[in-house]
Amino acid sequence: MYFNNDRGGYMKQSRNVRNALLVGLSVAGLTLTACGGADAPPKPPPAPPAEYADKHMPAGHWGNADIIAEGKAIYTGQQNIDVNCASCHGKNGKPVKAGARDFRQTEHMTLFSDAQWFWRVSEGVKGTKMKAWKSKLSEDEIWKVIAFEASFGLKGKEYDVAAKKWVDQGTAGKSGAPAGEAPVEEAAGEPKG
Repeated sequence: MYFNNDRGGYMKQSRNVRNALLVGLSVAGLTLTACGGADAPPKPPPAPPAEYADKHMPAGHWGNADIIAEGKAIYTGQQNIDVNCASCHGKNGKPVKAGARDFRQTEHMTLFSDAQWFWRVSEGVKGTKMKAWKSKLSEDEIWKVIAFEASFGLKGKEYDVAAKKWVDQGTAGKSGAPAGEAPVEEAAGEPKG
């Protein structure tokens, strides 16, 4: 127990202890709140707007070493000094800034279609620090960045447009539609060929 003949000194120390406890409890509460959702499954993202819904990775991009290497050069700012995704998302997909998406988390990555990834990179993400990159990157460059980002948490996967899910590379479109394309509806009365 602390004794001080100067009543003001005792009260000051008491106040400091109380404030330290309050700060500690606040930090503990924030930590528990932030970590509390870690075990909860991630929520599915919103569907892309109509102008992005039919955008899909060009054929031959998934798993293509040359495309991935070009995507890496864009992602790390080597190709365009105005674009450096790694400054937030990290060179290996592990975020270096708070709030940046962790591209290594497969469970979360698979919630997004290729069209949704394209939309997010192009337009940015409202309510976050993710800005729109469509003024700095061409559509082809954006797809290359996405191919590189996919090499972290979606390695060996590609998006199957017809099945609307991520599948092993080389198996997309095996359900009837070519990889990267939606199935074509047959006209009524036309024979299947």
